[in-house]
Amino acid sequence: MTEKRSYSYTVLRYVHDVTTSEFVNVGIVLHVPSEGNLRVRTRHTIGRIKDVFPDLDRQAFVDAMASVERGIKTVAKDIATSGMLPCDGDAATYARRALPSDYSSLQWSPIGTGLTDNADKTFERLFERFVTRYDEHTARRRTDDEVWRPVRDLLQERNIAVPLEKKEIIGKTDVISFDRTWKNGVWHAYEPVSLDLADADGIKDKARRWLGHLAAVADGPSDDFKVYFILGKPRKQALMPAYESAKAILACAPGGPSIYEEDEVESLVSSIEDEYREHVEGVRS
Repeated sequence: MTEKRSYSYTVLRYVHDVTTSEFVNVGIVLHVPSEGNLRVRTRHTIGRIKDVFPDLDRQAFVDAMASVERGIKTVAKDIATSGMLPCDGDAATYARRALPSDYSSLQWSPIGTGLTDNADKTFERLFERFVTRYDEHTARRRTDDEVWRPVRDLLQERNIAVPLEKKEIIGKTDVISFDRTWKNGVWHAYEPVSLDLADADGIKDKARRWLGHLAAVADGPSDDFKVYFILGKPRKQALMPAYESAKAILACAPGGPSIYEEDEVESLVSSIEDEYREHVEGVRS
């Protein structure tokens, strides 16, 4: 029979407004004295927290979680190298060494204790119970390649053998590599952009990155080119305002890119077909 060992734990709380004391649990620290080490895990995404606190700064939150994990791991190393006795502290004591209790938005819960015959399973159970229990189990998000697939399939169905190839566009300060281009006077670059993401900030950030990429090669590019964005919509209706903002951001990019939504794929393929057949006839004549 496996011997049970004592453990202690403390839960990391994110307190959005210290005056109202509303909080959500965002992490766990577990200490098993017989092992003499600490386990720590925090949220790596904002998930449902954004629904509770819509004005949450995502990047600041993610950075704070990473900082807490680094701090706990530093304390764990100190325990291992200092020769401290297992009974010298508990999860809450060590957690507060990494992140002292004050009036900030991150607070430690009162200590909890128990017995375990499998510390790893207990740690997983506690994290699920206190941190991720009410998270939505959402469907897998679509990738850029999946947004491109209907265009590829329709090109094949119509027997449009446009020779798509990779092409680098070099500007004075940056280089963009496109995977699907062909040349007809200028380089035509087709870029699928899945905006089927988890939150509004992520959707708009992806559009801003493309805006930055195109701006970086707008000054004296090595080749003339035209970009065609094919956009994948988010599945959550609540994220449609962010999608519309992202679409507007992309429309403002240098070079005047053309933007096609998923229900406009046939129109895009028809325009490719017209240009390609005209190009082939021109070459033959």
